[in-house]
Amino acid sequence: MKKQTIIAALLLATTMSHGKTTPNRTETPANFEGYLFAYFEGRGDAKQQEHLRFALSDDGVNWRALNENRPVIASDTISESGGIRDPHILRGEDGRFYIVATDMNTAKNGWNENPGIVLLSSDDLLHWKHAKINLSKDYPKHFGDAYWVWAPQTIYDRKAKKYMIYFTLQRNDRKSLITYYAYANKDFTGFESEPKQLFSAKYGSIDNDIIEKDGTYHLFYKGNTKDENGKEREYLFKEVQYII
Repeated sequence: MKKQTIIAALLLATTMSHGKTTPNRTETPANFEGYLFAYFEGRGDAKQQEHLRFALSDDGVNWRALNENRPVIASDTISESGGIRDPHILRGEDGRFYIVATDMNTAKNGWNENPGIVLLSSDDLLHWKHAKINLSKDYPKHFGDAYWVWAPQTIYDRKAKKYMIYFTLQRNDRKSLITYYAYANKDFTGFESEPKQLFSAKYGSIDNDIIEKDGTYHLFYKGNTKDENGKEREYLFKEVQYII
């Protein structure tokens, strides 16, 4: 969360022709021509920071920023706080594109309360529909004390045939970082129902990433391990396996 520049997700390669994107799930990876990163810059203390940006690569190693590294979408047009962080982009099973991001503006609010998620969807990577979720307001009975809703990501659940959004939650007591999940509704404008707990690590977990391989789901996360003085240790990545 505190890196100056965070590239939150690698979009599965996209067939591109004359500046337009043609989603087609019948195509094989050999037909794809590039990779797309969704990312943000800075901590909101400079012009055009904490906005959505894109970068393109032919090989997944060498990258070039699109739009001269200017935002492709201004955060104050899609978010409650005026900023976004941790954007994650997914090419869906239906050929559409889905983005979720932390609704957060550090220039305005610092690292204080930010209980929201921004959702976007598009058919062509050019025209986007957007919506917002504020966990504390939308689900006050069990999440009225939501303090942080961080680093959301989306994965397609083939068994449920739905898109699952998962994220880290910290409540007002500031005692834990627990991973929660909920299925997105059909319009990708909100949750179908109240989020449920997915995973609780001993020292907390943030920046979760779920990868499916041959029917096994692998959950990677950053452990929030601290030393005896309460200082956070270096990043510690762990893996938990779920078999569906």
